[in-house]
Amino acid sequence: MKKDWKIGILLMTLLSLLLAACSGSDKPATKDKTVAVSEQVAEESEQRIIAGTVVVADILDKLELDAIAVPETEKQLAKRFEDLPTIGNAMEPDMEIVKSLNPTEVLSVSTLEYDLQDKFKQLNIPVDFLNLQSVDAMLTEITTLGERYDRVAQAEELVQDLQKNMEAVQGVAANKEGPRVLILLGIPGSYLVATENSYAGDLVKRAGGINVMEGQDAEYLSSNTEHLHSSNPDIILRLSHGMPDEVVKMFDEEFKTNDIWKHFDAVKNGKVYDLEEELFGTTASLQVPQALGQLMEIFYRK
Repeated sequence: MKKDWKIGILLMTLLSLLLAACSGSDKPATKDKTVAVSEQVAEESEQRIIAGTVVVADILDKLELDAIAVPETEKQLAKRFEDLPTIGNAMEPDMEIVKSLNPTEVLSVSTLEYDLQDKFKQLNIPVDFLNLQSVDAMLTEITTLGERYDRVAQAEELVQDLQKNMEAVQGVAANKEGPRVLILLGIPGSYLVATENSYAGDLVKRAGGINVMEGQDAEYLSSNTEHLHSSNPDIILRLSHGMPDEVVKMFDEEFKTNDIWKHFDAVKNGKVYDLEEELFGTTASLQVPQALGQLMEIFYRK
C-alpha cells in the first residue's frame, strides 16, 4: 500500500510537470500568433485608399482591397463600396473632401494627371496616377498593386483570367481578315480620331481590325473629314464620352449635315456603330473581354 501510494505521488508529479511544460510551450506560440494578427489588422487599417475613378474601384474590389471613398457615378459599384462617401466627379474631385478623409493614397489614372497633379501637390495629398491607357499597361498596374498591398495571389488570378479571355478572342481573329476601322471619340461639342495608341485602338487591334490612323504617335488626332474619307474605312466606330446621349445626338447631326459623310462606304453600307461608354471608355477597364466580344460581333458578322 505504501509503495503504491509513493508511485501514485510520483505519477501525479510527472503529470503536473508535463502539463506545465506543454502549457509553457503553447503560450509563446499563442502570443506570437496574436501579435501577428494584431499587426496585420493594424497594417490594413492604416491603408486609407481613395478610388479616384470607377475603373480603379473595380480593380480594388477584385483585389479584395477596401476603399474609404469613391467618385460619384451612376454605374454599379461593388457592394463593399455602396455606402462610402463620394469625392465628386472623377475628373474634378472635391479636394476639400479628399483632404478631410486623410487618405494614405489616392489612386487615379494617368489621363487625368495633367489636370489634377498640381491640386494634389498643393494640398500634400499622396496620389498615384495609374497607367490604364492600354490593356497591357493595366495588367502591369494590377500586378504592381497586388505587390504593394499584399494581394499578389488575387492580382495573379485577375491577370490570368483577363489574358485567357483575350487570347481566345485573338486566336479567332488571327484566322480572319480584319476590316479597316475608323474610330471617332466624341465629347460634348466636338470629336477626335482615335489612333491605335488609344485604349479603343488597342481593342480594335486585338480584335483583328486595322486602324486607318495607324503609324501615329499620339493617342488622338483632330478630325479632317476629307483626309478621313481618303482613308476608306470599312467600319466607323463612334465612342461617346462625358455625356453619351448628347454626344450621340451630336454625331447624328454631324453625319446628317456634313455632306462628306454620305460618301463614305461605311456610311453607305450601314457600317456605323455607336459603342457603349461603359465598355469603351478612354482608359482600360476590367470589361476587356466583353468589349472584345462586341467588336468581334461587329467585325465578322455576316
